[in-house]
Amino acid sequence: MRLTGPGVFGLPSIGTDEALLLLREAVEAGVDHIDTAEYYGPHVVNELIRRALHPYPPDLVLVSKVGAQRDDRGGIFAYDEPAQLRSGIEENLRSLGVDSIPVVNLRLMRGSRPDSYFDDQLAAMAAARDEGLIGAIGLSNITVAHLRHALQSVEIACVQNAYHPRDRSSQAVLDECGRLGIAFVPYSPLGSGSRGNASPLDTPEVVDVAARLGCSPAQVALAWALNVAPNVVLIPGTASRVHLRENLEAAAVHLDAEAMRQLRR
Repeated sequence: MRLTGPGVFGLPSIGTDEALLLLREAVEAGVDHIDTAEYYGPHVVNELIRRALHPYPPDLVLVSKVGAQRDDRGGIFAYDEPAQLRSGIEENLRSLGVDSIPVVNLRLMRGSRPDSYFDDQLAAMAAARDEGLIGAIGLSNITVAHLRHALQSVEIACVQNAYHPRDRSSQAVLDECGRLGIAFVPYSPLGSGSRGNASPLDTPEVVDVAARLGCSPAQVALAWALNVAPNVVLIPGTASRVHLRENLEAAAVHLDAEAMRQLRR
């Protein structure tokens, strides 16, 4: 998301050449999981990934998502009928230049409980998996009820929900994923770059811990997420090589018992 222009729309603010260098440095530094979507930009990020990294390293896991589309002004809307999900998967295959995508998430856009429409969506995803177009199915923006319902008919590789020290509304989903051994991938773990009362970067406890440990609030937020549960996989996103390095250094931040006690508030 961060590789696009403002509002996840348009070409990279940092310029195409710098975006390509950023992607290459990430993989050279050991990043082996890249989150993307054809509607990021739209039609921007997948093209950058392909130009920077194709042919892809064998251990690189590309994870895309379907269920949404953009209009020509940057608006986002549901594109989640079964045939549209199939079309979205095929668009990702073309733009990434692959025959199969390791994981594709079904992004829920309607806010409804599990129902027959959800079953039809899952069936479309399962058909794409069975045909080898995708390796595994993930879910995004879901409840525990969605996860349990989905598992009655398909295997789920991962779940992407919003989650960071200031937004723990998906705690029950994280707990259920942990119980079931499913990867939980918090999107916007740094609050999408927002600042203020809703931002994890301005949360008093995060700021205090960062000052005491001599690191940045962003590094504390990422280290906290990695310590919350062993099944957490991070996708912090970035639009600069300096910020990429700061994100990667968060893996070395040791949150002591006092820090974890503060951050549990």
